[in-house]
Amino acid sequence: MLVKTFAGALEGVDAIKIIIEVNVGGIVVGKKTSYFLVGLPDNAVREGNQRIESAIKSIGKSMPRQKVVINMAPANIPKEGSAYDLPIAIGILASSGQIKSDILDQYIIMGELALDGNIRPIRGALSIAIMARKLKFKGLILPKQNAREAAIVNDLQVIGVQNISEVASFFEGEGDWQATKVDTRDEFFHQHNQYNSDFKDVKGQESIKRALELAAAGGHNVVLIGPPGAGKTMLAKRLPTILPPLSLHEALETTKIHSVSGLLDDDASLIKTRPFRAPHHTISDAALVGGGSNPLPGEISLAHNGVLFLDELPEFKRTVLEVMRQPLEERKIIISRARMTVEYPSSFILVASMNPCPCGFLNHPEKECVCTPAAVQRYLNKISGPLLDRIDLHVEVTPVSFDEMTMQNSNGKSSVEIAEKVVKARLFQKHRYEKMEINIKSNAEMPARIVKKVCKINPSGITLLRAAMEKLKLSARAYDRILKVARTAADLEEKEEIEIGHLAEAIQYRSLDKESWGNS
Repeated sequence: MLVKTFAGALEGVDAIKIIIEVNVGGIVVGKKTSYFLVGLPDNAVREGNQRIESAIKSIGKSMPRQKVVINMAPANIPKEGSAYDLPIAIGILASSGQIKSDILDQYIIMGELALDGNIRPIRGALSIAIMARKLKFKGLILPKQNAREAAIVNDLQVIGVQNISEVASFFEGEGDWQATKVDTRDEFFHQHNQYNSDFKDVKGQESIKRALELAAAGGHNVVLIGPPGAGKTMLAKRLPTILPPLSLHEALETTKIHSVSGLLDDDASLIKTRPFRAPHHTISDAALVGGGSNPLPGEISLAHNGVLFLDELPEFKRTVLEVMRQPLEERKIIISRARMTVEYPSSFILVASMNPCPCGFLNHPEKECVCTPAAVQRYLNKISGPLLDRIDLHVEVTPVSFDEMTMQNSNGKSSVEIAEKVVKARLFQKHRYEKMEINIKSNAEMPARIVKKVCKINPSGITLLRAAMEKLKLSARAYDRILKVARTAADLEEKEEIEIGHLAEAIQYRSLDKESWGNS
């Protein structure tokens, strides 16, 4: 008897419907096996035969000894992973008449089977739930550990199960089943935007805090340059605490990416704080931007709507850094393979840190640098000019003095105080771009044609900018970056016009463009 069950396959951060056709019947002649699985399954799907047979026997049912043909459609889409075990097993039981098949077409079924019939969690539950609702399925049956994540999707019956026996009972109409329910808005606002760190913990470094305030307000990329122990990492880790809170749409988007990567904890639902990703400098190209034979999101996508922190920037392989060029501009990454092309979002704030020279003490107020000018230049040349062009703020971090470290009463602003200013600046930008009917969240996202309209400067500002361009030999991209940062400085003061002070502040954040920087 031919029976159809339904599952989902991940394609990028979205899911598509997979139809699993199971036909049990007929006698196999001259073949050692009676089990045939087609439709581009990978090894994990093919090996499911042994798990499925053992799980079916564990609940007192039997694996058919007749010919079993399973087709996974569409046949041109690769099927990978063990999450198809459960829908295949239910299809076999229904096709062999061991359970009812009346309502199979109303549910998406997903789950990996253990040999004892228990069901293990899967990746991408949220994406599959969104697909199920979009295609008007009544419900989704999946591992109990993934139920809260999927239940974020409204108007969908989410049934969390622990073993295959429960699934068989559900389709037989046995037991009193309660769908998992999550109040999405209540879940979202519970412990929303709470962090364990605060800018008030940082002694001194007021000028650096100001630069990070600009970065948060305008979504600008930033590189922190300073000696070891100056506080670069401590400052970078606190940047998410002053970013605007995630909107519900951003939280869902971020959760989907982490779900597809299998990084959500069991029984987790929404991600409520902006992600902070800090990969080690030994990371590969594919791990950073995403990839593999069955592509998964990389670190730049896991940092979507948050912060990507690259500590010790010159220690990263040059090829790894260069693959970030396009994502930094396009805010997405497209990964092409022979069989598929997937797109992952990658809109993040890049924060990088580096020492000023190999020994780390160039321009240090107390310690002497032992590096030659040539060694310093070789060290700086590890980072290409095009990449630096895409970083808006070059910030020099100096060590904190003893008096600042031992100060009992610090007058520094807290993260909450800074975040209030950042949120106001973002609202100021939002209103401006809404009037222009452009889908832009921050100044850093402005295309060149919008920069000309939004970042108008007076004659004295033009004179200052011309002098800076000529002296620092800046590129056209750096010119745009200066205007964008100046626009953000004006937005923090809620001013429509860019003043010369805003422009001067933006110019000072082009430290690495100075020809004499490494020799000073």
